[in-house]
Amino acid sequence: MAREIERKFLVCGEGWRAGKSQVYRQGYLSTDNERTVRVRTAGERAFLTVKGVTRGATRAEFDYQIPADDAREMLDTLCLRPLIEKKRYLVEYDGLTWEVDEFLGDNHGLILAEIELDSEDQVFKCPDWVGSEVTGDSRYYNASLVAHPYSEWRDD
Repeated sequence: MAREIERKFLVCGEGWRAGKSQVYRQGYLSTDNERTVRVRTAGERAFLTVKGVTRGATRAEFDYQIPADDAREMLDTLCLRPLIEKKRYLVEYDGLTWEVDEFLGDNHGLILAEIELDSEDQVFKCPDWVGSEVTGDSRYYNASLVAHPYSEWRDD
């Protein structure tokens, strides 16, 4: 079974901006508690992804490349609103690739860093621009940002 082991962090500073970037557009066909079904375009490529429940930092993940025209049609007509729009930067650090997402649209102002690991107990070093860990905070899941966009969050 395909598994994703991912840790997620807030970002501080600007050191990550030197990485290579690409614009992503993604939407959700399902965001229930047991699974999410996502459509995503990344440049000229497109994917359909099914993810299971997150336990710790691990969840089932099945990712399939699909025709870009099909993805654009699903994003425009079938996906929940708002869509998730972001610019993703790939930053190499200490032998691992960090993905830094600078959110656009309704989630503008939110910047998150993610790192995919081989195991939950894998040791890694954080760059100086990595802030607080938010792995277990469901508010930061992309699927949650559809129902509760960052622009609507209020300071507690």
